[in-house]
Amino acid sequence: MKSRLLLCALLIALTTSLSAQQPTAVPLPPMGWSSWNSFSNIVDSENVMAQAKAMASNGMQKAGYQYINIDEGWWLGERHPDGSFVIDPKAWPALAPGEKPGDMANIVRYIHSLGLKAGIYTDAGKDGCSMYPDLGPKYFHTGSEGHYDQDFLQFARWGFDYVKVDWCGGDKENLDPATQYAEIAKAIARAEAITGHHLYFSICEWGKNSPWTWAPNIGGSPADIWRTSGDIVAPIVAGHEHADRKVDFPKMLSNFDQGIHPEAQHTGFFNDPDMMVLGMPGLSDEQNRLHMSLWAISGAPLLVGADLTTLTPTSLATLTNPAVVAIDQDPLALQAVKIASPAEGIEVWSKFIAPSGHRAVLLLNRTKQEANISVQWSALGLDASRPVKVKDLWSGKELTATQDGYSAQAPAGDFAFLLVSGTETKPTHYTPAVSKVEKDAQVFANVTSNFEIAPVEITYTNPEPSTRFINLRVNEQTTTRVALPSTKTGKGHVWVQVLLDHGNKGNQLVFSNPCACGGKPGIETIAVQ
Repeated sequence: MKSRLLLCALLIALTTSLSAQQPTAVPLPPMGWSSWNSFSNIVDSENVMAQAKAMASNGMQKAGYQYINIDEGWWLGERHPDGSFVIDPKAWPALAPGEKPGDMANIVRYIHSLGLKAGIYTDAGKDGCSMYPDLGPKYFHTGSEGHYDQDFLQFARWGFDYVKVDWCGGDKENLDPATQYAEIAKAIARAEAITGHHLYFSICEWGKNSPWTWAPNIGGSPADIWRTSGDIVAPIVAGHEHADRKVDFPKMLSNFDQGIHPEAQHTGFFNDPDMMVLGMPGLSDEQNRLHMSLWAISGAPLLVGADLTTLTPTSLATLTNPAVVAIDQDPLALQAVKIASPAEGIEVWSKFIAPSGHRAVLLLNRTKQEANISVQWSALGLDASRPVKVKDLWSGKELTATQDGYSAQAPAGDFAFLLVSGTETKPTHYTPAVSKVEKDAQVFANVTSNFEIAPVEITYTNPEPSTRFINLRVNEQTTTRVALPSTKTGKGHVWVQVLLDHGNKGNQLVFSNPCACGGKPGIETIAVQ
């Protein structure tokens, strides 16, 4: 359907604030559980049911966790003559009267009966990661190459809500990930059109080819999340049970670092630093809280890899802390930015959150000695002449701050996770130019910023019933796709973050419509921090 959106004169605001407008609802980072970290290649119906029961009864579902994702190992790699999956009826039996053994719809119905959502796994290549199992035998041919349309249609017909597409087979064959995942995105779109059932699309390319630059801009069903790094845990030692897999604290920190690409994360598209290892052997309770804080401030998917049936009360409390979960699930859907590092290993991270004037702030000491860490209100874009409140997100305690900022003594390897609430500083406004190039309506804005990474609020109209997409390119660099949910008869407000040249008065933001959409961008105003 052609859009009838009107492209109005734009107002560009160079600000140190986000407006008081309510953000338009966009998909938030998924929360759930995935089988690989604990069960590797021996996943079956029995242990999946146990995890689903645990999530539904231990408070995680109430806290927002909803996906039960079946990872590699569910399928042995055999197909019927018509190309359909051969499913082991012993591993996936009938679970209710009238069901047939070996039908994956059985486990989906069970998961759905608990009010949860179900996820499944495949690979972009001919083989999957069962070539390299931690537990159980090797399985080959567990990928979907050559069967994209057939497999994703089957996933949708079984009723799965989420599909993770790995890269072991694609990597082995030296395939081009952007090309393969674009074909998969199109296959998912066709499956959704046939069944009317949505499949959440998770790319697991391990960050080898910078998926944050192309994953949200491919095919007819862009990826929702994409892996930014390798596996967060090492393989299980042969001959040991899954509970003996140890977590490496530095590796967890490394995965966090590799997952920071704030310019790519927005409007429902998310960087994925891999499944959480919180609750698995190897981390202390304090390290688990840091792990949760890092994933929350980066707006990462909260996909737990631990065995939910053996979580300690402390680990469970950490996973379900409402104040910390709320930072991950913030409606602006942005990612944290490192705003200061006064010494090696001393870091200050800030995340714009709703409502206006609020920030999540992480003071992190990665060194082996105690350090004082400070954050200035000016660095957060807050008005230092107005009152600013600080609260510890883990304890809920109100903290004492100065007029200019807040300081804390952090022991070696320790951190402080804060909610800061104040007043945004006064905006400055700029007027943009509007032009039309070929069939794409384009909006040009030349802005100056005191920050290298700036939040951008987009006010727009989209009267169509479905989400529309526009392209955003900054300073002729990589293009990102921005989702604009339907606004019906009103206006919408979504946020992105852009990389700017500090102090450059000619930073150029170009909003344009993908040719396939056929309309105008529908942007009315933007505000640049």
